[in-house]
Amino acid sequence: MNNLVIMKDQQAVTSSLQVAETFNKNHRDVLRAVDDLKEGVAQNWADLFYEDTYTHPQNKQQYRIIYMNRDGFTLLAMGFTGKKAMKFKLKYIEAFNKMESHIKTGGFKVPSTMAEALRLAADQQEQLEVMKPKAIFADSVATSHTTILVGDLAKIIKGNGVDTGTKRLFKWMRDNGYLIKRKGADYNSPTQKSMELGLFKIKESSHVNSDGVTVVTKTPKVTGKGQNYFVNKFLLKNERLEA
Repeated sequence: MNNLVIMKDQQAVTSSLQVAETFNKNHRDVLRAVDDLKEGVAQNWADLFYEDTYTHPQNKQQYRIIYMNRDGFTLLAMGFTGKKAMKFKLKYIEAFNKMESHIKTGGFKVPSTMAEALRLAADQQEQLEVMKPKAIFADSVATSHTTILVGDLAKIIKGNGVDTGTKRLFKWMRDNGYLIKRKGADYNSPTQKSMELGLFKIKESSHVNSDGVTVVTKTPKVTGKGQNYFVNKFLLKNERLEA
């Protein structure tokens, strides 16, 4: 029951393999259950799940695996019933909460004594003196190869005092020329301007719909440089409004 939830691409996620092991199910049945969810959440599937492969420790063959965030797991686990299933769901909730808390605090230990709290406050004040103008990410994040979803960026921005959400952030990006506003196959895809600035990368995934047609979906993911760019842009905007 260890490592129910892990951090991957700056998200708290679990895997279809871990779910199968925890709930004592065949992995292929869990994969099939996730596939069945595609039709119901086709547009948002890539925000909840993403596919990868893993190497089997015995035969060294590559096999399919699906990672899912908290929302994806919640949808999947709705179909798991029984007292044992409820017990495992509660353990997963606890594990997601711990990992998400770890991500938010950057892995820092929460002070348990007054001395630790004072030391932490002093360290933070020292960092604030150095950070001019106000910046959330270090230079290493701006050059990071790790990308995140727009929804996760919205959470980061909101966590820093700017009232926004996923839908509002998508709209703001469209209205300000960062994502394509025109309805069609490229809707919500990064504009040429955004790509030239290096703010986004595009993740492509495909699935076969009920008509047997292969559908390709494109998901914009914010680069490390983009995270730094947008967070600081919103912070400066917020400071001007408060001034």
